[in-house]
Amino acid sequence: MMRLALAALPLALGLGLCAPVEDGPGDPAARPVLDERLRDAAWANDVERARRLIQRGADVNAKDENEQSAYLIATSEGYLDLLRLTLHAGARVDAKDSWNGTGLIRAAERGHGLVVGELLRAGIDRDHVNRIGYQAIHEAVWLGEDTAPYATTVRVLAAGGVRLEDRSPSAGLTPLEMARERGYDGLERILVDMTTSDRPADPDAALLRAAADGDPDAVATALRAGADIEARDDHDRTALLLAATYDHVPVAQVLVAMGADPDALDDRHDTPWLVTGVTGSVAMLEALLPAGPDLTIRNRYGGLSPIPASERGHVAYVRRVVGTGVDINHVNDLGWTALLEAVILGDGGADHQDIVRILLAAGADRGIADGDGVTPLEHAQQRGYDEIAVLLRR
Repeated sequence: MMRLALAALPLALGLGLCAPVEDGPGDPAARPVLDERLRDAAWANDVERARRLIQRGADVNAKDENEQSAYLIATSEGYLDLLRLTLHAGARVDAKDSWNGTGLIRAAERGHGLVVGELLRAGIDRDHVNRIGYQAIHEAVWLGEDTAPYATTVRVLAAGGVRLEDRSPSAGLTPLEMARERGYDGLERILVDMTTSDRPADPDAALLRAAADGDPDAVATALRAGADIEARDDHDRTALLLAATYDHVPVAQVLVAMGADPDALDDRHDTPWLVTGVTGSVAMLEALLPAGPDLTIRNRYGGLSPIPASERGHVAYVRRVVGTGVDINHVNDLGWTALLEAVILGDGGADHQDIVRILLAAGADRGIADGDGVTPLEHAQQRGYDEIAVLLRR
């Protein structure tokens, strides 16, 4: 009997039936090991490993000797997906680090605007003062830089309602005075706007106007005044859709950080995400991805964003969008895929040749014909696009 049991052991291990004792869920002795492994996964930004460890019982709030937890690591390092995982798993949003600082202070210091927005929307204490006498807005200015990420961070803090005129107990300066002391002209201009602009009489209208005009400071001011981030204009366009339409990336960055919906449809059945396929803006695509857009929503022609991008010759956009997981073999209401549109509505030139190469390399099916049964190769041959025909024959 013992021989039989031992003989069966390798099979059981191979099937995962005999997990190591220290990894077992519900085992109190395993918890410190799991917690340490979770912190290691957090430092590595290994979200999938962190998820598995949490499922086994690791605690996102468990701290090491330096007062670091998986949750706090996510805030300081700017790991947005990891932060969302820890918040979903019960992270204590107002947990403090060894400097008696919140995750908001840590994120603001590093210029992680998306993390700052996520924490503000999670209800974190916006104006907590840490051991060295700084609030989040102070650290973003005094310990930050005069760069685009910090500009977004300051705007998001302002949009989220932090106090902007408090003096740091240690430095004795307001955020605006800090920017002047540091010689940060860009941050100074933002803070002047934030602290001197009148409260808009109609915050929703001000938000939509600022988004269309490409004024991220006015967007933050309107949100600070209580504007509905999903307010609509006469064509059902939200501020984020207007920002995407006119390719105002700094505006979109503020709106995404504050939770704007990337899937909001207007009266033409466009969304902020779908519009990027028309504009071909890779920067806007990148700005919208953290919002988790639904890549399956179709435009008024039944298409996904790679189809208009392929038609219009947006090479850089197609190169980037094929890596998002979007269905590049999707067939629109006209019976065309992105590959078919690149041939049928393209000009056969260098840009459309590159797009055909990119689509094929990403797994586009060259055998999908249009509604009349004509393949991409046959369309290329009919139009005399010899270079594209060569690519499609390979």
